[in-house]
This record gives sequence, C-alpha cells and structure tokens, in this order.
Amino acid sequence: CGIENISLPSDKLWKPDITIEEMTETDKAPPPYLTINNMGEVEVQDDQVLVSTCRMHIYQFPFDIQNCNLTFKSVAHTIRDIRLQPSDNSSEATEWSRDLMRTQYEWLFMNMAVTYLNTSDRFGQDFVVYTITMKRKPVLYIVNFLLPVLFFLCLDLSSFLISDNGGEKLSFKVTVLLAVTVLQLILNEILPSSSNRIPLIAVYCIGIFALMMLSLLETILVMYLMEKDSISSDSKTERDQNVREDGSYQNNTNSHYCHKDPHKWIQDARIYEASSGETPSELLPEDKEGNGNRLTAQYLGLEKLSDELKEMRKTLILLLKSKKEEEKLGYWTGVAKKVNRVFLILYLTVVSVFLVVIFSKWNNP
Repeated sequence: CGIENISLPSDKLWKPDITIEEMTETDKAPPPYLTINNMGEVEVQDDQVLVSTCRMHIYQFPFDIQNCNLTFKSVAHTIRDIRLQPSDNSSEATEWSRDLMRTQYEWLFMNMAVTYLNTSDRFGQDFVVYTITMKRKPVLYIVNFLLPVLFFLCLDLSSFLISDNGGEKLSFKVTVLLAVTVLQLILNEILPSSSNRIPLIAVYCIGIFALMMLSLLETILVMYLMEKDSISSDSKTERDQNVREDGSYQNNTNSHYCHKDPHKWIQDARIYEASSGETPSELLPEDKEGNGNRLTAQYLGLEKLSDELKEMRKTLILLLKSKKEEEKLGYWTGVAKKVNRVFLILYLTVVSVFLVVIFSKWNNP
C-alpha cells in the first residue's frame, strides 16, 4: 500500500534491554517509540539525559585531560540473544558530537573514540565503549590561583630589600604568609577530592608555603643576631659612660689641687723674699711687683689651659677606644649580613629549580 514505515509505542513490541554501565540515575524521559520499516528492521531512538560516573585523574589539575567511558551492554542477555556493534566509527562519532554540542562550560571536548569488545564465549556479552576525551580550561584557575600565589612569592623575594633593623620586614613576611594560607583554603574548595595522588597544584602551593616559612625563620634568626649585637653594644656604652664620669671627676679634683699649688707656691715665694734678712727698702718697686702679678696670672692661665688640654686628650682617647670596641662589637651584625646574603642566593636557586620542575611536570604528563 506504499507504506514504508510505521511508529509504535515501545510497549507494543520487544526491545533489547540496552543500558549504560556508568549510569547512576535513570532518565525521567517518556518511553521511546519504535519505527518499523517495510524491510522488517526496527529502529529505536532513545534520547536520554543521564548522570554517569567517571574516574578523574587530577594529578595535573588544572591542566588535566580526562577520559570518560560510556559502556553500552545488555542487562541480562548473552551473545546468543543479542549481538552489539557500533553504527559509527571514531571520526564520525566525534564530528557528530561536535555538531550536537552547544555549551562546554569549563571543559573542552576533544574527541570521541569508539571501541567494540566482542567476546567469543557464548555465555558472554558484547560491549560497545564510547570514550570521551575532555580537556579542562585552565585560564580561570591560572588567573584566580596560580598567579596570585606566584605574586606573593615575588613579594617575599622583594622583602629582602627591607632593612632588618626594624620589625617591618618581619610583619610584612607574616602578612604574605597568611595570604598564602587563605589561598590554600580556597584550593581545598576548588580541588576535586577523587584522586589517588597528590595533585601538582597542591605540591606547588605547599612548596611555596614552605619556602616562605623558611624565609620567615631566616628573618627571625637575623633579627635575633642583630639584637644580640645591639644589647652587647648598649652594655659597653653604659660602661664607657661610667668610666668617663669617673675620669672627669678625678681630673676636676686634680686640677683643683693643681690650681691651689701655684697660689701656695707664689705665697711661699713672697714670704721667702720678705723674710730673707733684707730691709724693706731693698724690695722690688711697684712696677716690678705689677709685672710679677701679671706673670703669675699668665702662668695660672697656662696651667688651666694645660689641664683642659689634658682632659680633652683623655676624652679623645676614650672616644677612639669606644669606636674600636663598637667595630669589634659588630661581629654578630656581620654574621647576620653574611647569613642573609647566603640565604638569598640559596633561596633564589631553590625557588627557580622548584618552579622549573613543577611547570615541566605540568607540561609533560
């Protein structure tokens, strides 16, 4: 009668019990229709939206490539009842999937491979496996996680330019370390938990955290050495001040006695001249007595100036000694600077090697 095919509900005829092995939830779609042509062929078109399981390998997250399988098989029938074979090859299935795909979100569809597993055991079953290969889009994770951690590492490297004398360097390093800790909490939320190996991104974050912690410990050590040097310097300074005060007191006492001695000597000389058995008429005239008083005053001024010069000389000697002692007391500061210099070289070397190894692991599976 010119009728080539007809459509019937699925419950009117027998249909194979084909299922997907990885399916975790049954589809809620209405039952499919059967199409029968005039050659006796029956076609069942069963469109489903399904949720399936897939073992993920996130060792290279977020640069990972996932392979997920959809395995079609019969539930109860063996090869005596049902034989399965794919209708398309891998290239046709890939092109067909790309044409039907509308949105990919964070995943990039790469290809679909079709595998036919035919068994020779008459009690066995045939399998048709569709392997879907997808690649994660890493741009979002690079911008939101990898680059901020790398920027914090650069900030930690730049902190070596800050002076070790104050506490600004220590507080800066602690702040950067806390920022990396916050990023680790974010990583715990975005990282999938289904993995049997530690992901490289976790190694990357933990490694940078460990390096920054070593840098913080080195800063604490350097500040401890410099503080030890400053404490010993302060004690020496107080000791020198006490010595100077004692020396000045003794100098003032000696100068007082020295100032007294010339007066006494002059008075004794005058008494001796007056009581030498000569008459008062043989004494010196008034002008000679004035010259003698002037010479005596000049002599006293020279004595005073000599005492002041001696005191200045002693002060200069004490200053030179204290300067030399300060140079000797700078031993721990020199050790701290050497430690800081050596650690900076080692730190740059270890950071460079660590980053090169991590990124090479990411590029090479």
